[in-house]
Order: sequence, then structure tokens, then C-alpha cells
Amino acid sequence: MMVLPEMPPGFRLARFEKDGALFWGVLSEDGSRLHPLSGPGHGSFSLLDVRLHPPVTPGKIIAVGLNYRAHGNEMGKPLPEEPLLFMKATSALLPPNGEIRLPRMSRRVDFEGEIALVMGKKASGISPEEVPLFVYGITCANDVTARDLQKKDVQYTRAKSFDTFCPLGPVILTGALPDDRRLRTEVNGVVRQDARASDMIFDPLTLVSFISQVMTLEPGDVILTGTPSGVGPLSPMDRVSVSLEGVGSLVNVVGADPHLSPNFTRE
Repeated sequence: MMVLPEMPPGFRLARFEKDGALFWGVLSEDGSRLHPLSGPGHGSFSLLDVRLHPPVTPGKIIAVGLNYRAHGNEMGKPLPEEPLLFMKATSALLPPNGEIRLPRMSRRVDFEGEIALVMGKKASGISPEEVPLFVYGITCANDVTARDLQKKDVQYTRAKSFDTFCPLGPVILTGALPDDRRLRTEVNGVVRQDARASDMIFDPLTLVSFISQVMTLEPGDVILTGTPSGVGPLSPMDRVSVSLEGVGSLVNVVGADPHLSPNFTRE
């Protein structure tokens, strides 16, 4: 179970490495510097001089499928009558600026920009109205998916859980919920997804309450709330950016090779 620092709402909180040590830090208003919550001195570090980590190390990553109507339509699947849950392995976590690797097993790997909820308190069997008391904040995520394996396997574990398939960050906006925030995904500077959180079929309060009826949620656990329409395949050297209003942009690059299958084709 992760211990999260006590923070008032409205701060952009990051985890970063400097000279081999790991710190919590607050991102400056202009996004250029990190002010550590503890550590040497009382100064700040340029974002260019540190290495960002995923903002949390969750005990579990719970994801929600088909939670935007237009995405359900583009996938040719009926819309769920209740939240469709699946898990991603925590070993799939990838930090901001980390490299997404294309696995040999797959011939098509897709991006899926999402809003992620970070739990702040232990939650079991809570009501939708109670949810804001238990959510620590929100961040950006990319639910990278081996689309061909997802179709082949029916269940999602393999397709969703390859190493590097869960970029997360760059910061947590503390005390926040998705509300009607804008979510955008760009690949090589071209907008591929553009939606608002209000387009979700099941809103975040409903999702957290529903999941808490199934399993106990612990501090640091991450819930991926679903992706809008516009998902598509990734190729070597692509640059993917998932941006969430009020949070910032999660940027990752697809690796040039070594895990790439020689028969990989962009479908």
C-alpha cells in the first residue's frame, strides 16, 4: 500500500529522481520546475535536470472498457449495461518520456488516451456520493493495447499487460475529479482523440463506487476510466501525447525496434 503525501487540492504533484534519490515535488505554475516536498535545501529543480517516475506505484491497476459511446461504436461492440472491468499488470507501468516497446507477439499495438483516477484512502462498498472523499486526484494514462491479441484472446490480460503498456503521469492534480475536463491524444502532432469527461457512459463517481463493491481499493491504486473514440495503431518512432485539461501532457515515444516482430505491419 502506497503512502501518499497529505496535500491540499489543486497542486500538480510529481515523483522524480535526482542524483539517484527519489522525491515528491510540486510542479511550478509555468511547468518548468519541481519544488521538492522534502530533501536537500529548499530550492527547486529544473524539469530538464530530473527524471520523472510514474506519479504512483499502485498495488493494482483497474481499467474500464467501452466507457465512451463513440468508442464502443468504432469497436463494433454493444455498449455495456454496467461497467466492464479488466486489470493491467502493474509491471506495465511506464514513466513520462519512457519508451513504449512493441512486443514480438503482436502485429498491431494501439494507443488509448485515458483519464486516470488515483485513490487516496482505503475504499470498500462506498456510495457514489462518498467517492470524492476517497479519490486523491487525477492524472493522464495511455492504455496501450495489442489489438490483435485482444480480439484473439477475448479476455484482455495479455493484450493490456505487456511491459511498457501503461504510461502514467506526468503529475497528479490533487483533490480533483475529471468533471468536464478535455482529454486529447496526439500522435506525431496530429490530434487523434478529443473528448470531454462528461461523454463517459459511467461517470467516475459511479465507477469508483461500483469497483469498491467488487474489491477493496487501497491508497495509490489507479483506475483507468476508458478511452474516447479515435484509437489507432502505433509504429516505431511515433511520439504519443495524452493531454488532460489542468494536468498537463504525458509524452512517450515508441521504440525503434528490438522487441518488434519482423512481420509487424501497421494495419
